[in-house]
This record gives sequence, structure tokens and C-alpha cells, in this order.
Amino acid sequence: MTTVESANAHAIAINGTFDDCQDLVKALFADTELRRALNLSAVNSINWARIAAQTVYYVAAAVALGAPGRPISFSVPTGNFGNVYAGHVARRMGLPIDRLVIGTNRNDILARYFATGRMALAAVEPSLSPSMDIQVSSNFERLLFELKGLDGAAVAEAMQTFRRTGVLPADDRAWRAARSLFSAHKVDDTQTMQTITETHARTGVLIDPHTAVAVASAQAEIAADEGGGPMIALGCAHPAKFPEAVERATGIRPVLPPALGDLLGRRERITALPNDIGAVTRFIRAHSRQGAAA
Repeated sequence: MTTVESANAHAIAINGTFDDCQDLVKALFADTELRRALNLSAVNSINWARIAAQTVYYVAAAVALGAPGRPISFSVPTGNFGNVYAGHVARRMGLPIDRLVIGTNRNDILARYFATGRMALAAVEPSLSPSMDIQVSSNFERLLFELKGLDGAAVAEAMQTFRRTGVLPADDRAWRAARSLFSAHKVDDTQTMQTITETHARTGVLIDPHTAVAVASAQAEIAADEGGGPMIALGCAHPAKFPEAVERATGIRPVLPPALGDLLGRRERITALPNDIGAVTRFIRAHSRQGAAA
């Protein structure tokens, strides 16, 4: 993303965490005037279209392993809850999914919630699986809307309290309903590395740290309950995206795909901005077609 040469592509680096960046993007979309003036859109899971598109590979994978004739389970490395929520949507649409397993890293807010019913913010800690270094899982709010009986006002109130106090108000009924839909496991960096090592030794396949979280979580789920049909662990990144970790775990440095072979030698273009909605808004207005025309 930082090496795209197109003049109309801009990479912004924010002095903060993933949660900070997501809050800024949500604030941009909450500004109705700005959103309409600049025709803002998103390609991550804030946009429902992303969730809808992701349901497709759950169906394709399940059918490849015998669905609808038998139920299939999935283990998903989870940070922002979008991918595993797409699996939930596929199940709601009729796909016979037995278990949806959430794999978290040391930022285990989701695993703690499903284990105890208490969702409490903690500091974001860097890990070997950075796409999962998240505390506020945006798409969990979509699930919460279902758990609270499609009561948007109750969800808004709960999320406001969560943001203000750092703790989601307790709701035992919603928690028990959530536990019937998902299970969750925490996989730390040590276990992540062990899983990369063991997977390669057993299969010859190199996997990245995010995929390793899914594999380890699938193994933990199967060990806890050996019943059920096939379990698919989702592979969500290429191992060459995390060459140092994979090399430490296996002794093999993964090679970039041919189309990206020169990636590390390309010139980067990054604009660093403070964690400030005003600064981000001004940058976008100045560099968008609509903003420039205005």
C-alpha cells in the first residue's frame, strides 16, 4: 500500500494503534457533510459489502468438504471480528456450520469475553500477528445488535458506556447466546511460533503467524471436543509477509510471489499524521478530487 505510484493514492501513517485508526475512519463516516461531499467509502469490514463478499469462501470451502451433506467447522484468526462474522452470516443463510472458532493473540479481549462474559479494554500489545492487535472489534457491534434483539438503542447505549468506562455493561443473556454461536482461544507468540514450526515439519507447508493462530485454535478446539466434522483453519496472509518470524520458526525465509518480487526495493510514499481527526480531515480534503475542486 505504501509503494503504489499512482498520484491519486495516498498512504497515511497515524501515530497510534489500529483502534485509533479505526476510530478516525468511523469519525470521518459519522461526519455526514464530509461523507457526502467527498463520496467516502471503505474497503475494510466497516463496509457491509466486505462482510457479504467474505461469506462466499465459507460456502465454497464447506461445499468442497461435503456440505450441505455434513456440517463443517471453521477456525478464524480474529481481530476486528469481520471475517468470523461473515462465517456467522453464512451460517444464518443456511450453510451447515457446526463450530465457529475465534483465534486471538495476546490481545485476547474476545477470548476473555467468551470465557467470562466480561469485555474490558486493555492496552494494545504488539505481537507476531499485527493484524489482530486490536481491542475494540468493530464488527462485534453487529453481533451485539443481534444478541440484544435488534435493539439499536440498547446497542448504542452499551457501546457508549464501553467507550466511556472501558467495560461493556454485563448482559448474561447476550453472553450465553454468544457462547452458543462461537468459541474462542488465546494463542500467544510462543505458541504461534511452535505452530509454524510443527505445521511445516508435519506437512511441508509454510504458514504465517495469523494462520498459525487459526491452526492452534483449531487444534485446541478439537482437543477439547473431538466430535464433529472437518475443521477448516483459515489462512489469511502469505508467509512472505512475515519473513523474519517464519524464518525463525522453520529456518526457511519465504519468497515473495513473482508479481511482488521487487516489492522491498520499491520507493515508499507515506504521510505521517497525528492522531487527530482535524489533521486527517484536512489532508483528505486537500488531496481528494472533490476537495481540490472546492
